[in-house]
Amino acid sequence: MSGSPSADETRDLAQRYARRGALDRYSLLQPDVWQTVQERQRALLRLFARRGLSDLAALRLLEVGCGAGGNLLEFLRMGLRPEHLAGVELLPERHEIARAVLPPAVTLWQGDASRLPVEPASRDIVCQFTVFSSLLDDAFQQQLAAAMWSWVAPGGGVLWYDFTIDNPRNRDVRGVPLRRVEALFPHARLWHRRLTLAPPLARVLCRIHPALYTVFNTLPPLRTHVLAWLEKPAP
Repeated sequence: MSGSPSADETRDLAQRYARRGALDRYSLLQPDVWQTVQERQRALLRLFARRGLSDLAALRLLEVGCGAGGNLLEFLRMGLRPEHLAGVELLPERHEIARAVLPPAVTLWQGDASRLPVEPASRDIVCQFTVFSSLLDDAFQQQLAAAMWSWVAPGGGVLWYDFTIDNPRNRDVRGVPLRRVEALFPHARLWHRRLTLAPPLARVLCRIHPALYTVFNTLPPLRTHVLAWLEKPAP
């Protein structure tokens, strides 16, 4: 519907992504990037083990904001099956890349995630990685969170990874503090852990030596992101 928070934010989000700088900053060839990715992978696997999600091949997962498909590829390597994976991406060019690199059995949609025709309670995991920090409209955040929550089956959860503090040098994003996450999913049982050395600091340190990432990441105040599991209670 023209003029709705979803329509406005969808247009603005596409414009904000278009203003982003060179994507080589996020390349796995950058030592700060692979340190961040590997840290998150280890934390995800620990989370699955602690939550009793041992049969990864049976999990039905949908990623909101799947980009070029990198996270879905990670889930495939962890053992999730392609026919149980799905993703939605707003930007057509990213959707095309994801479609080219992912197996045909992975379901992909292109468009506004909050309007997907997904059956309620049909997914064990609905995940988002650094999507909500790019959504500057509170109403659209709430609309998308409600949609995601509706897709989660009882006993499943929303898997969340995003940063919590504002970046004063980038007005196209804003931090999503933990209290906001709790407000977006008020009926969830929350588990969370702080991860990820502040990226501007990590880039500088890793130019000196990649091992400095681990050294400085031992200091919790320097971690800027939260990995959270928002579980939907079983009846």
